[in-house]
Amino acid sequence: MPRKIITYEEFTSRPIDLWLNQWLLLTCGDFNKKHYNTMTVAWGSIGGMWNKPFVQAVVRPTRYTYEFMEQYDTFTLCAFPPKFRSDLQYLGTRSGRDSDKISDTKLSVIRSSKVAAPCFEEAELIIECKKIYVDNFKPDLFQDEMIEKNYPKKDYHRVYFGEILAILGDDKYSAI
Repeated sequence: MPRKIITYEEFTSRPIDLWLNQWLLLTCGDFNKKHYNTMTVAWGSIGGMWNKPFVQAVVRPTRYTYEFMEQYDTFTLCAFPPKFRSDLQYLGTRSGRDSDKISDTKLSVIRSSKVAAPCFEEAELIIECKKIYVDNFKPDLFQDEMIEKNYPKKDYHRVYFGEILAILGDDKYSAI
């Protein structure tokens, strides 16, 4: 898919729609070592923190991708055209512990431009990140009692802040 480099100042998106409706693939590991995993994510944010452009993504400790997020310093987030929705659904419901789940999809893993974590050829948006902060959700700090209902197994997410090092996307993600 044709993509161009987009500076964070030029980057434009509908972030709530991107996370909640379009979904993203979070991929962590090392492309060169062929050691990586991916999962579909629908909770997170994009913004500015500590004078840096960042993304914030969450991963439950029960997910296989969690092991990769703990071991490696970089990750990618990729958005796709609607025709790949079933692949994202599949990757969000299967574990990479059990099989090479990516090979069961129409998606092709490729090298990222600035980070060790891979991305996908079919992505219309690629955000390459380096971890800059990690913390665990603390249920005693939830201010809305409805939040706890998302954790019947008490498997609270770990939150990862990633400094955005590169954005590549098609024209709809660029203000220029």
